[in-house]
Formats: sequence, C-alpha cells, structure tokens
Amino acid sequence: MEGNLQDGPDVEALMHTEEVFEPSDDFKAQANFSDPSVYERAEADPQAWWESWAHKLDWAKPWNTVLDWDAPWAKWFVGGELNVSHNCLDRHVLAGRGEKVAYHWIGEDGDTRTITYAGLLATTERFANVLKGLGVKPGDTVGIYLPMVPEAPAAMLACARIGAVHNVVFGGFSAEAVRERMATSHAQVLITADATLRRGEPLPMKASLDDALDTLPDMRHVVVVDRTGGKADTPMTEGRDVWWHEQMEAAEPSCPAEPFDSEHPLFVLYTSGSTAKPKGIQHTSGGYLTGVTATYSAVFDIKPETDVYWCAADIGWVTGHSYIVYGALANGATSVLYEGAPDYPHKGRFWEIIQNYGVTILYTAPTAIRTFIKWGREIPAGYDLSSLRLLGSVGEPINPRAWLWYREVIGGGHCPIVDTWWQTETGQIMITPLPGITATKPGSATRPFPGVSAAVVTHNGEIVEEGGGFLTLRRPWPGMARTIYMDPDRFQETYWTRFGPEVYDVGDAARIDEDGYFWVLGRTDDVINVSGHRLSTMEVESALVSHKGVAEAAVIGQSDEQTGQAITAFVTLESSVEQSDELLAELREHVAEKIGKLARPKRIIWSDELPKTRSGKIMRRLLRDIAEGRELGDVTTLRDPAVVGMIAERIQAGDED
Repeated sequence: MEGNLQDGPDVEALMHTEEVFEPSDDFKAQANFSDPSVYERAEADPQAWWESWAHKLDWAKPWNTVLDWDAPWAKWFVGGELNVSHNCLDRHVLAGRGEKVAYHWIGEDGDTRTITYAGLLATTERFANVLKGLGVKPGDTVGIYLPMVPEAPAAMLACARIGAVHNVVFGGFSAEAVRERMATSHAQVLITADATLRRGEPLPMKASLDDALDTLPDMRHVVVVDRTGGKADTPMTEGRDVWWHEQMEAAEPSCPAEPFDSEHPLFVLYTSGSTAKPKGIQHTSGGYLTGVTATYSAVFDIKPETDVYWCAADIGWVTGHSYIVYGALANGATSVLYEGAPDYPHKGRFWEIIQNYGVTILYTAPTAIRTFIKWGREIPAGYDLSSLRLLGSVGEPINPRAWLWYREVIGGGHCPIVDTWWQTETGQIMITPLPGITATKPGSATRPFPGVSAAVVTHNGEIVEEGGGFLTLRRPWPGMARTIYMDPDRFQETYWTRFGPEVYDVGDAARIDEDGYFWVLGRTDDVINVSGHRLSTMEVESALVSHKGVAEAAVIGQSDEQTGQAITAFVTLESSVEQSDELLAELREHVAEKIGKLARPKRIIWSDELPKTRSGKIMRRLLRDIAEGRELGDVTTLRDPAVVGMIAERIQAGDED
C-alpha cells in the first residue's frame, strides 16, 4: 500500500488498533464539560462562545466588538482593556486565595520552594519596578534566558504588568541563538542566570553570553539571577550588568497593574528553523489570554482547588508560555515547576515527583513517553501513581503503541488521555479530546476544540471528507498569532497564501477518518519522496515502533540515485532486545506489512539514543547531516551532545545495514 500526500496518506500504521476508549461514568460525572452539545453551541455562534470565556477575565474597560477580521489580520475584543498579570495574580489574591500554591518548584539539585499566589505577586511587583528603574517602557522588548526557576514566570508576568514585550529563549540554546533573537527583536534588557545545572554541574549562562552581548547595540542592561549561590564564575560589566537579588532588595514593593489594549503585544517567541531564519511569532493580550484560559480549563478538566498539574515542558517553548504560565495561573491552578532532566539523579525522577506531590494531571511529550518505554515499566511500577486522573500529550503526533503504554502503565488503565495538537503560531490548543465527552482512539488528536474550525484539504484546497491531505484552519481564533515580528509580509506569505487569504496553512499532513477524527502525521516538509511517492516520516516511525522490540525510531530521507530519496531509520531497541541481522530483516518486513513495500527502510542504523533537544524534540536535521557525512555545526542545544558522535562512529564502523 502506497502513501501519497496529495491523494491521501496511508495511515494504517497509525490505526493498527480499533479499540476506542469512552470516558468513564465516574469521570463524566465530575467533568467540567460532559454534554456533547457544547460543540453545536460553539459552532452555531463561535464569537459568542469565545466571548463567554473572555467574560471570565477581569477587564478594566469592556470591548465594543468581539472580532474585527480583515483576513489574515485579526483583532479580538476590540476596544477592551485589561492587564494579563492582574488576571493571573491580583484577582486571585483579591478574592482571598493568596495563600494558595501557584508553583511547587523542584530544582535539579534537590532544592524546593513553595510559591503562593501572594508570594508570586510580591516578586512580580518588585521586579516590575526593577524593569521600570532600568528604563523599560510599554512596548519595549525584554529578553529572558533562564533555567526553569521561579524567577522565569515572575519575569514574564512583570513584563506583562508594565506592558513590556517579553522574548523568552529556551535555556538550552546557544549564545549565538540568544544573540540572534535579541538582535532581531531589539531587546533592551536581558534577564539571565549565572549558570544552569546540568546533571549536578553548573553550566555557565551569563559568561557564555558576554561576547554576544557586546555585539548588541540595543542592549542596555543585563539582570543576572544567582542560581548557584556564587559557585559560578560570572563576569559583570559595570554599568550594564546587575544582580537580580540586589535590584530586588532596592526596589519598591508595590507596582499597580496597568490596563492595556486587548491587542497590545504580550510576547514574541521565535520558532527555531533548521535552514530558514527563525520567525518571531507575536501574540497579543486579550485574545491570547482568553484562548489559553478556555483551553486549559476545558481540556485539562482543571479543578483549581484540588488538582496538582504538571506540564513537563520548558517555559522557553510555547507550551510553557500557554500552559505553565498564562493558562494555568489565569485559572488559579497549582502547578509543578521542575528544573531538571527525567533521568537525573535517577530514571524514576518523574514518578517520584508525581508520588511526592500528588500530581493529578501530567502533560508531557511523546518523545519522553517513548524514552520511558525504553527504560522499562518496572521503573514507574516502583512508585505510587494513583493520584493521576488525567494524562496529556503535546509536541508531536503520538504513535498508538506509546499512547496505549502511557494509558496502561502510567495511567493505570483508567486515566483519559488528551492528545493535543497546536503550534507556536496558534497560541492555544486547537485539536483535542474533551476528556468528559470524547471517545478517544490511540494516535488521534480527535476533534477540533469547540469554536475551532479545521479541515483536511487536497493540494488544490478541496476539502477531504475522509482521507488524507493537508491540515488547515478555517476561521480566526482568539489565541492566534497576529504577525511575525517586524515582518508582516512573511507572515502572510508563510501561513495565509497557499489555500487563500482566509485559510491558515498549518504545514502538517493529516488524515480525517470515517468518524471525523483527525490523525496528524507530522510536518509536510518531513516527507520522503520515494520513486515519486510521498511518505510521511511519521508513518514509517509509527510502523517501526509498533514492533514489540522497538522503543523509539527516527526516520529521514537520504539522496538515492535510483529512487530519488531512500528511507533511513535510526532505531533504539527495548533494553531486553539484542541487535541482529535477523531483527533487521524482520523490521523491514514489519514496515512493509504496515504501510507497503515502498516504505521498507533501505538503511536501519542502531542507536542507543537519538539526538534530542532538552525539550525532547528529535533533531532529524542532525540525523540527515550525520547520515550524509556533512559538518554538524552547533550541537550545544542537545540534551546530550555526545549522542551525535556515537551515532557517527557507529555509521563509520559499518554497524548498520
């Protein structure tokens, strides 16, 4: 069976199980949403649906128009004014919930802090005054380059409080990546740390940036958080560099939240491009906060008084912005904020945290789940995970085998799974189950969130009722990006041209099944063209990991004289499975059975680990460079940079087929 993106990619590998999981009666009985008619109500009047969520926020001035849509330019809650920081902090404290825990912070080195809403508000107000003292005004850009420490959300909220635009850079990125993002956003202040901890050892942050900072003419001040208690060598440039703690001690404690227009910019977040220049995705205040507030409440079925929620992403990614900071705090939730890796100081670290803090909701990436599968179910079995009541998946499509393992081993066979699809550009979750309503299928993100319109289309833009093609979004939504920072033409050309000015081109391949469920297959640029037939890398990866001996797989396309491109697979086996020529042949035939002979990998390369960012994203670009013998360039953003060297050595030694 062949897969062709234009005619509809074959998805048999994703749909190898016909099992459907209905919400339990017990879950339905307590769910925030259990009536399926919510979809019909939202579809009948999408603007009224989103407006009902906006009314749950505090507004200093009401809006006069819900949506102003001049495709592709949207304005939500036009004329309204609010302050995002106030909605995340002050209103909870004013309502008497100041002593409620906002974050349980757990440092990699074992440090812990309990941060209440009142405590986070006090820190935010003081730091907002620090920023004012450094000359930051509404509309100015402030860079944030920090580990997963409580100062990170406080800095974001302080920016929102005074109308500054924050530009957060993932703490694992290189100095050059930081420099580029600060330069293109014209950041005037940067907040960083003396060091970040990596497996118990301090890794310099501020010192690594100094050369880059000298090339930034707009950069007036650098605020440094003392993460290591003075253990890191931290050069400070007089007149530019200041210590966070010294500035906080001198700052006034009170900083009232200023109301800003609903369309006032809240943040810029750069997508990391493998070949193109990173795009600064710009989000605004009222619509974005409405979108993340709604989706956080409905998708995670949040009960603020009793739930302990843990999103295991980093604040430097949009998942952290939307569902660790803004969505979580706007709903008054209690969250876990974890600084370290899932296997330090031991491979049971995640499950130990869930056990110790009584985590009820876990939101993590399929890559992490597949890593846990490789380590073995006996590790989570050693911990009490009975507090969990809901599981979530984010970041990439989840293959059915990982979905089922997640449900059975981590969720005890009873936790619903919300497999969420969305992007930096969408700002909020777009396709997802509602756990009290939706019957789930392993590997499918199911249906669009109420009020969201999505469709699969052919390359000509014709809607596909059942089958495969290109995923699109068909109407504006509150959390949508407004532009690419200082490049509106690129915004329009990238997202709103291919299928018409009112249709958002997602850039993902997808299939819609007979029940109207969406199966996202991955990026359309993650497509291999074998003898004129286009195959999604996700299809082949899903077929490989459906084999009982495979823990994880990454697939790339390599140049091939005979077929144009050939499939190369990097495969990590379960710990109990041995590499062999027989297994190589078996895996090839397994893929052929699941998808078709055309999808049979030409090369299979054994790999104990795959190159991943610290957020868990597999870097397929690096795998292509390794396989084709190209120079790798900067690998410092990887969780373990040594992995690429080990894979390259294995290829050179001929330990492949």
